Amino acid sequence: MMGTVFVGKKSIMNYVLAVITQFNVENVDKVVIKARGKAISKAVDVEEMVRNRFLPNVKVEEVRLGTDKVKNEDGRTVNVSTIEIVLSKE
Repeated sequence: MMGTVFVGKKSIMNYVLAVITQFNVENVDKVVIKARGKAISKAVDVEEMVRNRFLPNVKVEEVRLGTDKVKNEDGRTVNVSTIEIVLSKE
């Protein structure tokens, strides 16, 4: 089973708690942390906090980088960077 956490504008601890909850309460084997644009650095911070402070038995299994094409308010298509960090229990 796999869980997903989408990182956005909330505080880092909200996402850290969401990842921990998925591992401990919902008993998933893997959690994917997804983010786009400016939230990418926050996603990396979430991953580091989870692994270093709360769940040392969790490892980074895979990191996927990509680009999404998004229409902005002008109607133009812009490229937005994406990241997916896959965490798994050892």
